Amino acid sequence: MNILLWGIMIGICMIMLRSVTEFVRGDAVRTVPKLKESRFSTELFYALLIIYVIVLIGFGLIYFILSFQQPILMEHGEVGKTNITETMIRSIYFSGVTLLTIGYGDIAPVGIGRLIALVQALIGYILPTAFVLRIVQTGKTRGES
Repeated sequence: MNILLWGIMIGICMIMLRSVTEFVRGDAVRTVPKLKESRFSTELFYALLIIYVIVLIGFGLIYFILSFQQPILMEHGEVGKTNITETMIRSIYFSGVTLLTIGYGDIAPVGIGRLIALVQALIGYILPTAFVLRIVQTGKTRGES
């Protein structure tokens, strides 16, 4: 059972890594046949949105899977026992708050969860930068300045 959980986590990490890498390199957008002629590309925006959802759910599943081994998230300073549904909701919520902000402070990671949350926050900061760079590069490839 333990090997199965680690296999699932490695698979989730590989999917997230590939998605983020393809977005940053522009592979996800190059597959779109023709971009519109405006600076803002709806295709690029939807690609970013999908990447955010993949990363949010992926890290949420990692927190959820790790919670089977040991408490990974602490709410209001206490590690409490919750059922599976509450643990899943808490993991997805914490993942979203960590990716999109730096958290509200109501749930805090403990142990290895701190390192994972740090990596997730870093990805949350890098993605908007990659989005802006992609817009600039897309404009330059079409001859715009």
